[in-house]
This record gives sequence, C-alpha cells and structure tokens, in this order.
Amino acid sequence: MDTNRPPENPHAPDQPEDNPHQMVLRAAGVATDDEMDVAAVALALAALDYPDRALAPYVAHLSEIEAATAAGCADSAHIDARADVLAKVIAGQFGYAGDQTSYNDMQNANMMQVIDRRKGLPVALGLIYIIAARAQGWTCAGLNFPGHFLIRLELGSTRRILNPFDGGVKMEIPQLRSLLKGMAGEGAELQPEYYQPVSNRDVLLRLLNNIKGRAFQSNDFIRAADILHRMRMISPAAAHLGYEHGMVHARLGNVPEALAAMNACVEHAEDPKLRQLAEQALQQLRLKMN
Repeated sequence: MDTNRPPENPHAPDQPEDNPHQMVLRAAGVATDDEMDVAAVALALAALDYPDRALAPYVAHLSEIEAATAAGCADSAHIDARADVLAKVIAGQFGYAGDQTSYNDMQNANMMQVIDRRKGLPVALGLIYIIAARAQGWTCAGLNFPGHFLIRLELGSTRRILNPFDGGVKMEIPQLRSLLKGMAGEGAELQPEYYQPVSNRDVLLRLLNNIKGRAFQSNDFIRAADILHRMRMISPAAAHLGYEHGMVHARLGNVPEALAAMNACVEHAEDPKLRQLAEQALQQLRLKMN
C-alpha cells in the first residue's frame, strides 16, 4: 500500500461512467440498506481519488482485522467482551487512532489513506469498527450523535456505545454529555434522537460530507461538484443533494448539468420549501439557456 501523501486537493482524472468504482457506487444507489456492502462502497469512493492503486491490499487488510477480531474474542456471549476485543484489535493491535493533530486533513476521510496512515476522522474509524463487528455477526451501527460519530453494539437488550476516535472507549452518559457540551456548548443536552442508529447509506454520506464541506470552505467548487456526484450515485433519491449539485454546477456555468440536478430535486423533494427553491432555480437556469 502506497503511503505517500497525495497532492493537495487531489482530483481523479475524467473517468468513464462504466468505471468499476462508479459501478459499485451506482449498484449501492439502487440497493437496499441491508444489501449494501459498506466496505466495498467506502473503498470504491476512496479509489476514485487514487485510480492507479490496487484495492486488493486494502480488502485484505480489512479481512485481517476481521480475522483478528474473531480470534481475540473467546467470550463473545458477553457484550463487554465484544467491545473490548474491537478496541484491542483495531486501536491496539492495528494501531488505529483519531487524528488529533491534523483533524481537517481530508486524507482522514479517504478509507485508503486511513488504512495507510492508521488514523482518520471518527466516521472513517467507525466504519472499520462496524465492518469488523458485523463480520462476526454482531449487531453494530453508527449513531445519530451530532458532530462526532459514535457506534453502538447490541446484544439482546444490552447496548454499549463506543468512541472509535478515542481507541474504542466505552461511553457512558457523563462522557456523552461532556462530549456534546464540548461541541455544542454548555446549554446542549442529550436528546433521544442522538441514540438512534443511522443507515449504511447515511454513514457513507456523512463520510463524504466532510470532504464536501472542506471543498466549499476552500472555494474548490470543482471538487465539491465531484463529491456531490459521488453522493448522488449512492443516494440518487436524496433531493437536497440534487439541489446542492444543481447550485454548484450553476456556479460553475454548467447549465445543462444544473438543470438535470434541479429537475431531480423537484422530482424527489418531499419538503415543499426545498421544492419551491428548486423550481425557482430552474426558472433562472432556463433563462440562461435562452
């Protein structure tokens, strides 16, 4: 695996629509959540930025983590044993940790780079925990916790929340409250919806949101459009992504692409306000075509 740092704001070259990585994303876009292979999709997303790299070493590495997890859990009938072995294997044996020093480096959101560097964002590390846990047949999902991705193990009626960014440590109510207040302010309080599991699709979109957000912050609209294209491939019915995609292409002067994205937004939007915004944008875009 190549650990060389990529160029700043790497861009994949123009790739045909039958590119195998894009085919993986499009298949995910029509799959049900249970059918989606999150490891394959996460690696395909990463490979679009590194088209010359082979995926096989990364797939093999994830298989090694899965095997080590299976070998290390002699008492999988207890949820704490499951949580402990995930932390021991992923953070301990394989050395994965949250990137505390260069958190905003977008290598932290590319699964190939996360594997190479053994560090990443909470959601990227969380994916590795989820992949390892599910390979054992354990129930594990990401949580709808704001601002910081957490995962939850379940065994019967027992649950454990883990923080993959901090070595897989178990999070109790005081730690969760402290984490929330540190991000959202002292007035923030834990809400029931923060403990709700999120879909595989939403986990992958959350991973891409980090890259998209950084692209917008740096006014790299070409990169933002590329990431939005990937997001729409895995979630084609997400109306808000169609709207964002349309707006960024309008800014880039790509009117036909903007029109297509806005039309998709109108088609799928359930929120009347979003549909109205898209229809207004369509009117402006059609004027530009005249």
